[in-house]
Amino acid sequence: MGTVKNRVLFVNSEIFPFLPESPIADIGRQLPQGIQERKKEIRAFMPRYGCINERKNQLHEVIRLSGMNLIISDVDHPLIIKVASISSARIQVYFIDNEDYFRRKQIYRDTDGKFFEDNDERAIFFARGVLEIVKKLRWAPDIIHCQGWITHMIPAYLKKAYKDDPIFSGSKVVLSLFDDTPAESFAPNFADKAVFGGLTRGDLGQLDAPDGINLAKTAVQYSDGIILGAAGVDKGLVDFCKSSGLPLLPFNEAALADGSYVDEYNAFYDQL
Repeated sequence: MGTVKNRVLFVNSEIFPFLPESPIADIGRQLPQGIQERKKEIRAFMPRYGCINERKNQLHEVIRLSGMNLIISDVDHPLIIKVASISSARIQVYFIDNEDYFRRKQIYRDTDGKFFEDNDERAIFFARGVLEIVKKLRWAPDIIHCQGWITHMIPAYLKKAYKDDPIFSGSKVVLSLFDDTPAESFAPNFADKAVFGGLTRGDLGQLDAPDGINLAKTAVQYSDGIILGAAGVDKGLVDFCKSSGLPLLPFNEAALADGSYVDEYNAFYDQL
């Protein structure tokens, strides 16, 4: 049995109302509010996709947090942080932004439906950007809850590149898996580009074949608990999770429908 976890960092691929309603976006909206109402302190992050209307959603840049560069494939990429509020929920959302990766109007595929060639770098940039900004905030999370495939590099970075950072010394990673796993393969050298700090190429063996399932398996490998967030999660991936021996919360359609999943998730955090 674990101890009560008082600080929860939510890292989401989607949050409503900044993106249209979907199972991930709705949980991204409702879960942080529910956990906050249960007297936990929360922070929420997502990418600042180009389709998000900044004026309508009242996004503004946080100058004191912006200005850092992240090097990926020997290229400097400026990290811009924006913030907006969901006033009805009393929640503030931090947005990871960069002109090269997140200004295009589409999310993961172009207008012809083609998977973006740099989606691997976008996932790397997003993961590293979130962790760097949490460090800047000097806010030590007890739980880091990752939802959506673009968050899947966070567990590996946390457990390898940031393992000696005092901000994350007590952090446990919860990974929610959905049916959003890309069917396409990423760039062949994804793992080489992901190497950073204490995270070595040898730590990313699953990415020898860099597809969505193996990226998810990499995330499972470095997580502390797994939540099945959808009925349609790949069966082979579910079997991999079960064989890992990690605590696993099964998909519960009724709890998602009536909102009681918030208490289930809250109890799951505290058992880790």
